[in-house]
Amino acid sequence: MSGSLTIAAARTPTGILDEGAALHPDRPLLVYEDVDGDVVTFSWAQFRDRLEAVATYLAAAGLERGRRLHVHTENRPEFLLAWFAAARLGASIVPTNTGSSAHELAYVIEHAGAQMSLTELAHAGVVETARRRARSAGALVLCETAELLALPSAAPPEVVDPSPTEELAVLYTSGTTARPKGVRITNANYVYAGEVVAAGVRLTPADRVLTALPLFHANAQYYTTMGTLASGGTIVLLPRFSASRFMEQAIRHRATVASLFAAPIRMLLAQKPRSDWRRHSLRAVLFAQNLGRADLERWEARIGAPLVQLYGMTETIGPPLMNPVTGGARPDSVGRVSLGYTCRVVRDDGESAGIDEPGQLLVGGEPGVSLMAGYLNDDDASAAALEGGWLQTGDVVRVDAEGRFYFVDRRKDMVKRSGENVAASEVEAAIAAHPAVAEVAVVGVPDPIRDEEIVAFVVLHGGETLTPAELQAWCAQRLAKFRVPGVVELRTILPLTPVGKIQKHLLRAEYLETNPQVEVVT
Repeated sequence: MSGSLTIAAARTPTGILDEGAALHPDRPLLVYEDVDGDVVTFSWAQFRDRLEAVATYLAAAGLERGRRLHVHTENRPEFLLAWFAAARLGASIVPTNTGSSAHELAYVIEHAGAQMSLTELAHAGVVETARRRARSAGALVLCETAELLALPSAAPPEVVDPSPTEELAVLYTSGTTARPKGVRITNANYVYAGEVVAAGVRLTPADRVLTALPLFHANAQYYTTMGTLASGGTIVLLPRFSASRFMEQAIRHRATVASLFAAPIRMLLAQKPRSDWRRHSLRAVLFAQNLGRADLERWEARIGAPLVQLYGMTETIGPPLMNPVTGGARPDSVGRVSLGYTCRVVRDDGESAGIDEPGQLLVGGEPGVSLMAGYLNDDDASAAALEGGWLQTGDVVRVDAEGRFYFVDRRKDMVKRSGENVAASEVEAAIAAHPAVAEVAVVGVPDPIRDEEIVAFVVLHGGETLTPAELQAWCAQRLAKFRVPGVVELRTILPLTPVGKIQKHLLRAEYLETNPQVEVVT
């Protein structure tokens, strides 16, 4: 072996699992609580033995080395077993959002060339329809029918030794104005993500890492699964997030670390507070997407677990920015540069931005190791995203004199109004500060006079009343005139992704559809 090496050199996720099963076979690796509250636990050795049985089953069903397995399930042990079984066979997985339509699934299955699909009875119909549209002739495996958790122990028919640079997954990012892109993730990528998280969060074998975020999303794969695997700890997996049960589950399973997003945190804080919530053992709760000051104060008063904000994308693999867990975390900041990453902030002219000057975040690294390997079947998009060895995140940030990064907005969320650049997040922060407001999303829409108009979609707390004019007046007291939204729409709900991100492209499309007089500028 020659050349420069990284922490992921010559290592794979299944190799780490094998090491753990040999060193501490009886330590719990996976604790899963189903929707009925029943709990099943797998030790490291039991999980390793079970994945080999699943690998044997999938190989007999036709999964081959170098091919792709479409996985369409809710959070359940079979998802993790299929993922690692595919790795054992030298194959890769294509996980999909269980809320997807048959039309959306058909595109992913066909674009990825998935050889076969694994799903559950609840989603069998939509997967079968999608496979017909995609003309997929491979096997369809149902978790319940195959009884993957009860298969007899067996070694896989052919034990392969996949290279760290071989693909282990294709994760499709949400499309906004175009089809979703398939992000190619290698074995080394997963190992790198796990090591970055384990180091940044100071994970140890004693940690029990809780997640209710969907396994088909990068967060649960990179941070929870691989972070725990790299540290020798225990994964506590819930089928879905429940605001009314989450703290009770965290206490019951003695979770020490949890991973959430801002939206689930707000849902949790909307519950009637209970005095026993503070009986938890959480030493860190990782989260992404900014929380308002009022939410932070309620969290501290009711729960008190340290909140650790970080920043990451599917394409960045690990979180290149993270707050410290050992003290000094700033909940309004996405942290400093993580161990193993290099970051730059650049202006539109390509020059480095100054202190507190907004600019695009670029993340440096090695494709296929610390950054994605690229986009599937799209060399042009891959080259543009990884230009000059720097991932172009499309996110606008600023850095203070102490090296702390602050998220400003998505570049696409910058509204150009009458020659002024307005960050949607600035307007959202002003509106969110109103005590009657539960959620808000701000978008820009074409305007023939001002280039773009600012439109705010607002959800109020239950029982609150507020008019659009009153909200505009509130903003006028806190924002420059050019930042005050010209339109405020009150909604009962905002469209969210499974991990709680507001789908602004849907709001913008709905607005343009119901306001045909708005001229769309292309």
